[in-house]
Amino acid sequence: MNSDYINIALADDDEDDRLFFTEAFEELKIKSKVLLFKDGIELMEYLNDSINVLPNLLFLDLNMPKKSGLECLKDIKATARLSDMVIAIYSTSASEEDIENTFVKGANVYIKKPNDFEKLKKVLSEVVTTNWQYQTNGLNKDNFLLRL
Repeated sequence: MNSDYINIALADDDEDDRLFFTEAFEELKIKSKVLLFKDGIELMEYLNDSINVLPNLLFLDLNMPKKSGLECLKDIKATARLSDMVIAIYSTSASEEDIENTFVKGANVYIKKPNDFEKLKKVLSEVVTTNWQYQTNGLNKDNFLLRL
């Protein structure tokens, strides 16, 4: 892994959300390489190819066609090579059921997509600068949902 930058991936079927996401990282000046995937199948094909560099942090939309974010989360956590990946659920849904399901399945944090660009930058900065190696030791449902 190159320590000069952080590898970030976003799987989201909404083209506007992918655009805002990349623009937010450009404005934040966080040294990052952002990979974009338009659905869960495209994401899993990339992750399952052992020659590809794995993201340090994956932002995963729940409601995608072809393969949902929840299905991707299950597959990632069931694959030894991928199971330690830090996963931020990034969804328009704030349903308790979605939050509970993703927490139980092993996601690291749940983010309701902000509807404001400044809030988006703030939440992305907070997630990227969290040291997940230490954060996950005390992971509990109270700090799972990131609220702004």
